[in-house]
Formats: sequence, C-alpha cells, structure tokens
Amino acid sequence: MRTIAVIVGSASRDSINRRLANALMLLGQDRFVFVDVRIDDFPLFNIDLSKEPPAPVLRMKAEIAGVDGVIFTTPEHNRSIPALLKNAIDWGSRPAGTSCWIGKPTAMLGASPGQTGTAAAQQHLRNILSPQQMIMMGQPELYLHWKAGLVDEAGQVTDETVKKRLELLLERFAVWVERVGVRSA
Repeated sequence: MRTIAVIVGSASRDSINRRLANALMLLGQDRFVFVDVRIDDFPLFNIDLSKEPPAPVLRMKAEIAGVDGVIFTTPEHNRSIPALLKNAIDWGSRPAGTSCWIGKPTAMLGASPGQTGTAAAQQHLRNILSPQQMIMMGQPELYLHWKAGLVDEAGQVTDETVKKRLELLLERFAVWVERVGVRSA
C-alpha cells in the first residue's frame, strides 16, 4: 500500500481544512497509509538558518522523503495560501540541492466558507510547487464550499456529492502515484 503525506495549511484548532483532511484520510484508509505531516512548529524561513535546519524541519523532510506522494489541503488567505504553508514549502526546498519535494506526485484540495472555495489559493499553490519539481495531478480540482455539518463529529462526509468528489480524488491520485511515482525506500 502506498504511503501519502497529508499537509494541512492551517494551524487553527478549529480548521475546516483539518477536518476535511481527516475526512479524506478516513475515506482513503483502504487505499493508502497516511502520514499527517506537522508544519506549525517551524520558525519563519531564514536563509541564514537553512544550512542547519531546525529539528522540526528535519522531521518534516524525513517524513516527506519516506512517502510516495503528497496531498495538500489548503485554506485561502487573502486570495493566496497561508503563510504557514508557504513557510513549510520554503523550508522543504532548502538547503539548495536537498529539497524533499522533487519528484513527489502531488494533489491538492481545499475548503472555504466562500462560494469559490479555495480556487485562488490552489492556483498560487500550483505556481509555488511547479519549480519545486513536484508532479502535480491536474484533475479533479476540488474547491469546496464549506457548509456547517459537511463533516460530522465522527469525521464522515455528510454530503454525498462531496463524498463522491473526494473518493474520485483518491481514486485518481492512486492511479497518478502509480503512473508517475517512485516507490519510497
């Protein structure tokens, strides 16, 4: 079974994207082994520190190195990705020549209370990940409009249409990882 990192771009304890990621992992537990990668304990990226990254960064880089693919779940902050997520991407790409992102099959999704979901954030995320040489899955795109009760207390998706979209993402990502991925060590 393939191992997939899930990175949530929010540190909020009430994050709807955390709830979405947990629901996705629950839906996909028969298809993947998931690693929930923590990114909220890094200092702000500073090139002066990058030659000897802090322990939390080394932990993340080791976790990413050991997976077959990465799924990003991002909120949208001011029509872009959260600073927390950008910080993790920057740390993962340094020091030069040691990026943990290169060659990783990647998918993304996100939820927002707004009607357009996280369309702008995901476009920015694609722009940021492309030079990282991640191999991004193009479809399906999931810009989910979050409504109260979309995920229940048990982590189950209550909207059948959304559930089918998430299952399609997992199905297509499994094919994507097999097609373009390299088995982790």
